[in-house]
Amino acid sequence: MFQYAAANQSSSILGLVGPFVLMFVVFYFLLIRPQQKKTKTRNAMLRALKKGDKVVTIGGLHGTIMEISDDTVVLRVNDVTKLTFDRGSISHSITTEADSKE
Repeated sequence: MFQYAAANQSSSILGLVGPFVLMFVVFYFLLIRPQQKKTKTRNAMLRALKKGDKVVTIGGLHGTIMEISDDTVVLRVNDVTKLTFDRGSISHSITTEADSKE
């Protein structure tokens, strides 16, 4: 009788923990892993920026990189206007996208 109770108890613990493990695996592959991959590609794009690249900021401002340092970027918006932004405020590079399409 005790063996049956012990076997029943272990299967009930597995029945309780199993769905949580399954949920974590689903969340990992549907949410966590893609977000880590997106962050990795964004960081690689920010490291690869160089003078002369055409970029778009998070706010939607288009410009060309005139100066770049570890934490700031100076963008030329038109012939006269130069604006300084944080490097992390760059959304994407237009130059890189145009080169990859060709």
